[in-house]
Amino acid sequence: MVAGGEVPDIARYLPPSRGRRAARWCSAAEAVAQIPDRARVFLAAGPTPPMHLVQALDDGRDRWARLELVSPLMQHRLPLFDHAGRPFHFVSTQASPVYRGLWASGFVDVLPTRYSDHAGLCAADGPLPVDVALITVSPPGPEGKVSLGLSVGTAVTPARSAPLVIAQVNREVPYTFGAGELAVEEIDLLVRGDEPIVDNRAGGAPADAASNRIADLAAAMVPDGATIQFGIGSIPDAILSRLRSRTGLRVHSGLVNEACADLHDAGVVEGVMVSGEVVSTPRMNAWAHRNPALFMGPPALTHGAVALGALERFVAINSAVEVALDGSANSEAAGGEVISGPGGVPDFAFGASIATGGRMILALRSTAAKGALSRIVRAIDPPAPVTLANYLADVVVTEHGLAEVRGLAGAARADALRALADPAHRAALR
Repeated sequence: MVAGGEVPDIARYLPPSRGRRAARWCSAAEAVAQIPDRARVFLAAGPTPPMHLVQALDDGRDRWARLELVSPLMQHRLPLFDHAGRPFHFVSTQASPVYRGLWASGFVDVLPTRYSDHAGLCAADGPLPVDVALITVSPPGPEGKVSLGLSVGTAVTPARSAPLVIAQVNREVPYTFGAGELAVEEIDLLVRGDEPIVDNRAGGAPADAASNRIADLAAAMVPDGATIQFGIGSIPDAILSRLRSRTGLRVHSGLVNEACADLHDAGVVEGVMVSGEVVSTPRMNAWAHRNPALFMGPPALTHGAVALGALERFVAINSAVEVALDGSANSEAAGGEVISGPGGVPDFAFGASIATGGRMILALRSTAAKGALSRIVRAIDPPAPVTLANYLADVVVTEHGLAEVRGLAGAARADALRALADPAHRAALR
C-alpha cells in the first residue's frame, strides 16, 4: 500500500513468477517457431508492441492453422491484420481505431475489460489464460534484470506466468522500477530488436478557451494533500497545469505524462508516483529511466478497489464521450463506432466513491462536431454502452459550469446537468 508517497510493497499484488527459465538469446524467427499451433498469445501493446516479433509471426504465418492474439490498447496497425483469419484471430481488451477495418470481418472480438481485470485475466486460472506472452523489455541492467518500461500494468501478469515468454529487447525502452522488473532468468527467449517508440497519446490539440474554462473549474476541486489520478488529453493537462500552487499532492494514476512530470519537478508532488503506464515522449522516456520517483505497479495496485479505497482525498479526473441527465456516462463509443474500452475509468470512479474524501470529476466539452452535437444527452442510447453507472456520478464539468450531483436525485440532477449543456441544446434536453 502507498502511504504518504512511500514505495509500495507489491508482493501481495503480483502473481508468483514461474521461476528460472532458459533465458536463451535467439533470432525472432527462431523464437516464434516455438509457439504451438492454436495457441492463445498475449501481445503487449501500448507504445511498445514487439514489432520485430510481430513481423516474424507474419512471415511465418503458414506454420499455424490458427493463432489467437490477445492485446490491450493497440496503438499501431499490425501487418497481421492483412492476414486476419489466416491464421490470426484477435481479442482486444480495449478497442481502438486501429481495428476499424476488421470490425465486420468476424476475426476480431472486443472484450469489455476494466483495467483492473488485467490483474488476473490472462493468468493460468483466469478466464482467458494464455499459452505465450510476447513482450517488449529494456536491455538488462547491472542487476541482471530487464524492465517492461513504459507499459507495465497489462503485461505484468502474462510476463510472469505464461508458459512461454518471449521478450524483444529494445534499447529505446527505458528501465522503470517496480512491478515491471524481471530477472533475465524469468524469460524463456530473448530477441534483440531496436525500434523507435511512437505513442499516439502524446501531443494533441493545445488548450483552447473551453478547455481552459473547464480546467479552472475542475482544478478548484483538488485540495492540498490530495492524491490525484488523471486521464489523457488537453483538458487533463490543462487541469494539472493549474495545480502548481498546491502543496503535498501525490500521484496514483493509470498513467503519467509530461504535465505530471512538470508538477513533480516543481516540487508540488511528494513522494513516489504510482502508475501503470507512461505516455512516451523523448523527454518522458529520459525522465522515467531509472527514476526512483516513479513506481510502476500491477493493476491490482494501480486500479484495484482495495488499494484505491485506502487513499485519502483521492481525486479522480477523467472524461467521457457523453453524460446523460441521470448521471450515467459513455466513454467507449461515438457516432455508432467503438472507439475505446472501459479502461480505468470504472475502477477510478468506484475507488473515489469509497475513498475517504474521494471525488470523481468528469470533465468534458459540452459539444462535439463543431457544436452540432450535445455531449450532455437525455440518455445513453444503445448500442453505445454505459461505462459509468449513474450511482457513480459525482462532479461533472463543462465550459458552462460545474455540477456536484452525487447528492441530487431525479429532476434536480437532470436540471443541474442540463445547465452544463451548450445553450443551443438545452431546450432539446427538456
